[in-house]
Amino acid sequence: MAKITFITSDEETITLEGTSGSVMALAVDNGIPGIDGDCGGVCSCATCHVHVAPEDMEKTGSASEIETDMLELDDNADEYSRLCCQIDITDAIDGVVLKVAK
Repeated sequence: MAKITFITSDEETITLEGTSGSVMALAVDNGIPGIDGDCGGVCSCATCHVHVAPEDMEKTGSASEIETDMLELDDNADEYSRLCCQIDITDAIDGVVLKVAK
C-alpha cells in the first residue's frame, strides 16, 4: 500500500492510499480537484499534470518520451512535471507528494 499526498491549487493537502492502478485513477476516483484524466489514462492529454516534490523524483522516475511530448504543450511544465496517469501505484512511491498543476 502506498500513501500519496496531493496538494491542490488551493493549497489543500489530501492524502490517499492505493494498492494498484495509476495515480490518476486514484485521484479521479477520489475527486481530487484539478485531476481530470480526460483521456482515461492513455497519455494523450495533460489533464492529470502534477509537479512531483523534488525529493520524491527518485520514487516516481522521470517522464517517458511520449509523456514529455505531452508536457511540452503545457506552459506550466517544469523538470518536476509528470502526468500522473503514467505513475503506477506501488510500494516504491509510498509517501510521494504531488502538487496539482494549475
